[in-house]
Amino acid sequence: MRARITFTKQGALRYTGHLDLHRLWERAMRRAELPITYSQGFRPQPKINLAAALPLGFSSRGEVLDVRLNEEIPVEDISKRLKDSLPPDIHVISVESVDERAPALQTQVLSAAYDVHLAEPVEGSELTRKVEELMMSESLPRERRGKTYDLRPLIEVLCVVTEDDGIIWLRMTLSARDGATGRPEEVLNVLGIEPEYTRVERTRLIFKE
Repeated sequence: MRARITFTKQGALRYTGHLDLHRLWERAMRRAELPITYSQGFRPQPKINLAAALPLGFSSRGEVLDVRLNEEIPVEDISKRLKDSLPPDIHVISVESVDERAPALQTQVLSAAYDVHLAEPVEGSELTRKVEELMMSESLPRERRGKTYDLRPLIEVLCVVTEDDGIIWLRMTLSARDGATGRPEEVLNVLGIEPEYTRVERTRLIFKE
């Protein structure tokens, strides 16, 4: 059986890295007595695949993983078993059964949506001007790990949100394809916003149909 689990990652677990999160899920599934399938070989690995690594310090309302199990289990039972085995900062939103023949989860991610809340007040009209200027740019040359790339085509959506009480924040959707991943902190740098003074939350992953 191939089960797909959508879950949140909040609180202190924002500072748990990708590999540690993988191990956390393996331990939780073992505590829940789910029959995880392991790879063959000298060092068997659990067949748990996270859709996309979440940068350290980001929270999420929509992470996704696939796990292969040695037997068919009703998805309601999987959710119920995991409830008492996971830390409080991880909450299972949904569990569904996926066709075993479906492509690998990681290859199906197209983009990721983020909410970016600002720790310091900003002038809404000035931020809107900067966002509009950025979106009208033909290219935004940036450098990552010694290599130059164009950030502009990786930004699919970028807008300023103003709440009724005057609080201003950003909503963005960035490409998350292999070899073409947009990073929220790079967008913030272009806007002149220090990433360390923001709180970034991934709201959902967008997959191929």
